[in-house]
Amino acid sequence: MPPRPVSAAPARTERQRARRRRILDAATALAAEGGFEAVQMREVAETAQVALGTLYRYFPSKIHLLLAVLQDQLGRLRDTLRERPLPERDPARRLAHALERAFRSHRREPRLAEAMMRALQFADASAKTEVGAVSRLTTELLLDASGLPESEVAAHLSAIRVIRHTWHATLLQWLSGTITLAEARTDVETACRLVGCPPSPPR
Repeated sequence: MPPRPVSAAPARTERQRARRRRILDAATALAAEGGFEAVQMREVAETAQVALGTLYRYFPSKIHLLLAVLQDQLGRLRDTLRERPLPERDPARRLAHALERAFRSHRREPRLAEAMMRALQFADASAKTEVGAVSRLTTELLLDASGLPESEVAAHLSAIRVIRHTWHATLLQWLSGTITLAEARTDVETACRLVGCPPSPPR
């Protein structure tokens, strides 16, 4: 029987949001320094200056916590793309440029990237809500980056999903050393060109 989804406690008040921010910052710093294994819940709690029980109310497991860090990082990337608009007009080139920015960030902090992607890889049904949130945010980021007119979004959603899958898969392979950065870039650029292809008619 698959694990049941576990709900994290929402941060509703300003004090709760500040506490959650400290937890995310602590987990991010530990992951950036030592990767997935360095993120231990007790150490996160001590670094964030919260009780261990409080940490578990916000994040039921290390996987839930690192998926929240991933959401936070994706949100930062989306904000950066909105603050510094891409110069290209072609959607495929815009997407490739956006993901190149993401790869530059991962190169600066490969251990953080490794920790987040391992959490995504290891997540089971108990973290279904968090995985879904990551997928939705990634899709929103890619749609923003593509600059596709709203009238064309629905026709290209399948291509956007393929790009999302390719991005995650190539990032995992690059971090594990099974492909080079150049190969990762080529694979991502190849997937991005799907947006330039006419969408297939519905069956």
